[in-house]
Amino acid sequence: MPIDWLKRHANLRNLTFALSLVMFVWVVWYCYTGFGGAQELVSRLLPIALILQILFMYQKDFLYKWLPAVANHVLVVFYIGICVYAFIYFLFEYEEIAIYRQGSYTTQDFVVGLLMFLLVMELSRLAHATLFWVNFVLVLYTLFGYLSPLDFFWHPGTSFYRVVTSSTVEMSNGIYGIYGQIALTLIAAFLLLAAVANGFGAQSAMIHVMQRLAGKSRQMVPQAAVLGSLSIGMVSGSGSANAVVVGSITIPLMKRYGVPGVFAAATETAASMGGLLMPPMMGVGAFLMSEFLGVPYWDVVVRGFALAFVYYVSLALAVYLLCVRLLPREPIVAPSVSSYNQVKTSIFFLAVVFLMVMMGGIGMGELLAALYTAVFLFVVLLVNFLYFKYVLKHPAVAEETFLGNVRLSIETHADMTSYLTLLLATLGIMIGLFTVTGFINRMGGMLLDLGSWNIMAMILMSFVFGWLVGMGLPPTATYIIGAVVIVGPLTKLGVNPWVAHFFIFLLSVWGELSPPTSLTAAISARIAEAPFMQTMWEALRICLPITLMTFAIFSRTDMVVNPGWAQIFATLLVMIGTGATAFAMFGRFAESPTGDILLRVALGVFAFITLFHPDDEMAMAAAAVVLPATIFGVMRHRRIAPPKSELQTQPAS
Repeated sequence: MPIDWLKRHANLRNLTFALSLVMFVWVVWYCYTGFGGAQELVSRLLPIALILQILFMYQKDFLYKWLPAVANHVLVVFYIGICVYAFIYFLFEYEEIAIYRQGSYTTQDFVVGLLMFLLVMELSRLAHATLFWVNFVLVLYTLFGYLSPLDFFWHPGTSFYRVVTSSTVEMSNGIYGIYGQIALTLIAAFLLLAAVANGFGAQSAMIHVMQRLAGKSRQMVPQAAVLGSLSIGMVSGSGSANAVVVGSITIPLMKRYGVPGVFAAATETAASMGGLLMPPMMGVGAFLMSEFLGVPYWDVVVRGFALAFVYYVSLALAVYLLCVRLLPREPIVAPSVSSYNQVKTSIFFLAVVFLMVMMGGIGMGELLAALYTAVFLFVVLLVNFLYFKYVLKHPAVAEETFLGNVRLSIETHADMTSYLTLLLATLGIMIGLFTVTGFINRMGGMLLDLGSWNIMAMILMSFVFGWLVGMGLPPTATYIIGAVVIVGPLTKLGVNPWVAHFFIFLLSVWGELSPPTSLTAAISARIAEAPFMQTMWEALRICLPITLMTFAIFSRTDMVVNPGWAQIFATLLVMIGTGATAFAMFGRFAESPTGDILLRVALGVFAFITLFHPDDEMAMAAAAVVLPATIFGVMRHRRIAPPKSELQTQPAS
């Protein structure tokens, strides 16, 4: 009966899938045609993305646990009604608002803008509480800045009408501005790859393969977290997502072989943070960087490989040195990996190569390259699925279905895209309010005054400013604020724009490890059942040698300015310097404490010369000493470092 069929299928999950399919098809169509432009696209898709985010949040739990179920149902319907109203209104009035009524909006324009402004603010309060309160304070500051007793923060104030219009219908900033447009175009296009990979289980397959590659040594078990996070980072672009996907497998594995919970969680936290650096997805900041600089995304990717290489090589060395001191040397049985998972992993890396060829070799645009790569990945994974399921009848694929994999891919894409759209719409409000109040200009003027006195003082001040911002805000917010506040003054003082932007980009990554709001550390600690603060501080300690890369790009500028042989040379110097610093911190040269400390301090001095000396010849001479000393030190460390350390005495829960 039709009524029975309707009762079985009319539910939130199917409604979510239907809307996910609409957004998926719309994004694919836009990637292929580019019809209408990004601004028109965001006016259409933003309400759909917000509806999806509401539905995804509501399927997990009530939006308001302190209200009865009926009230929650009514509010969800009301919020969806606002989105539907905005969708219909912009569908018919977009051209009038975007072109003819700029600066002279009608009452209905203001009402639609007000409803969407309040809805985004409320959803951000539920999903990103810190960002909500920052925006709330900024709204008050925008309205009442003339009451500030400090001249630096004083401004004449503005009306609430201006707050709403600048955040919505003006479309230059705010929820319909450039950040929302990037979320629903460039980022949504690249998320197609992550969605397809997740739908067909390629991500979990990669993790199991990386466990196998870690080998039979107990001391190499944590390297599975490093390799797994490196692989997943290629398509996740998120530290927290990396920690969820990889950490749920690698952290229990590490604990099973004797790694304390704190160290297991800290290792996964540090490894997952590399997902913000790992091309081709990198973090959201990388897509924003290409927009700020007005360059193809491939130009950012080709520079990002250098950062990711230094990060993961130095991290792997630091983790290994600590594991030698922490774990016994007895061999373990390496896990077996099914041929189905091995093939899926190979297909994934083949798709990454395909994307590189599309963007770097052929010079194809980012949207089309991402779309074609997603299609390529889907087709090859589908053929692999059909072959193993119906020809080989492999047991590893017995539970999978074609429609189930496709549905999971579409829902994964909708979940990630709607989440990032809400995040970037919230940040659009923030930057719009910063612009209206003139705070960006005043902060930039202060940094210029500091830089005219000493450029190093300005860089250190910028680092402190970015670190403090990162203590309360996610990496994307930290990068955007740093890009609009710090990059301008740096470039006016002669710093290359690439160096300035990557400096802020790296700052945003380290900000994710800043206490007390490291989401990645919180997820890893929860999986490991370890104390959050101990996990975060241990991750900071592991990552400390790599943090030097943030400043090394000012002396080794070729690393992010000139792709090619010059970049390779600079990258190797930085890698040698950070690796030696990691050994100076965590390795051992000699059994005698005094001699060991002296040798490690000497190595650290030469490492700093390699990283920061402005003369390339001097840096090369120092590297010629540092590299063999580090290799010799690792060999000595394996022989004399005890298999236990203070890490093992830390509580696991």
